[in-house]
Amino acid sequence: MKSALAPRDLLLTLATVTLWGFSFVPIKVGLRELPPFALAALRFFFAAVPLVLVIKRPRMPWRDIAGYGVAIGVVQFGLLFLGMQLGMPAGLSSLVIQMQVFFTIGLAIAFFGDRLQRHNLVGAGIATTGIVILAAQKLIEGAHATLVGFALVIVAALAWGVGNVISKHAAAAHDADMFGLIVWSSLIPPLPLAVLSFVFEGGTKAVSAVTSAGALTWACVLCLAWGATLFGFASWARLLHRYPTGLIAPFGLLIPVSGIACGAIFLGESLAPLQALGVALVFAGLVENVYGPRIRGWAFRGR
Repeated sequence: MKSALAPRDLLLTLATVTLWGFSFVPIKVGLRELPPFALAALRFFFAAVPLVLVIKRPRMPWRDIAGYGVAIGVVQFGLLFLGMQLGMPAGLSSLVIQMQVFFTIGLAIAFFGDRLQRHNLVGAGIATTGIVILAAQKLIEGAHATLVGFALVIVAALAWGVGNVISKHAAAAHDADMFGLIVWSSLIPPLPLAVLSFVFEGGTKAVSAVTSAGALTWACVLCLAWGATLFGFASWARLLHRYPTGLIAPFGLLIPVSGIACGAIFLGESLAPLQALGVALVFAGLVENVYGPRIRGWAFRGR
């Protein structure tokens, strides 16, 4: 397993987390007409259909495919949206769910024997400080979370970590095609999410919202299905297979940074000075995580 990111894979990593951050824009636009569970159900439906008709099922047991679909599609998004519905603000949720970084690393250490080096810990610590500052800004702005909403988002983050570990195991044990895994596992979430939508989002009102949605909303659904889900999760799974978890997972802390930047660019949202500090610390932590030993090596050679 490679210990240093190749330039091409670094660009792929940055593209993935930037796309996931940008995905908050189509999510916000889509939620103007669609309730959250319905939007998530459509996202995964179109990630699977029609590609499941032409993409071969990955060489792995059905339980792993279903496990990944349940962890990522049903539990992660289901509990995230339910937590938001029960009082967890959207902006704060986007930050708290990044606990998935530490769940992913912890599970990889426990089940795969991954090891963290000193610069991984230092970098993660600096970046986490930045995330805490970003969360503090949300609280200053008046965001208030309910205890049950907060707990549900934490469990959603754990589910994301479990999904990451399942994909890492599939790639290692079965040499499975990660794109095929995302396509076929996307068959699992639509029905449970549709049931949740019917139960929590007004029954037939949710159905009416879907049937009356406009062209822009459907464009947002396809952006989430083909971009954030198919490209995003398939790329992320490949990267977790190629590199140590402690090297890749902390890049997830860039997702809310990208989300804040895209919100400012595309939705006219403001960027507070405290947020700028938090963003700077996240970048500094990731630079330490990826390039810390190399930078210190250059510095010592220059003396």
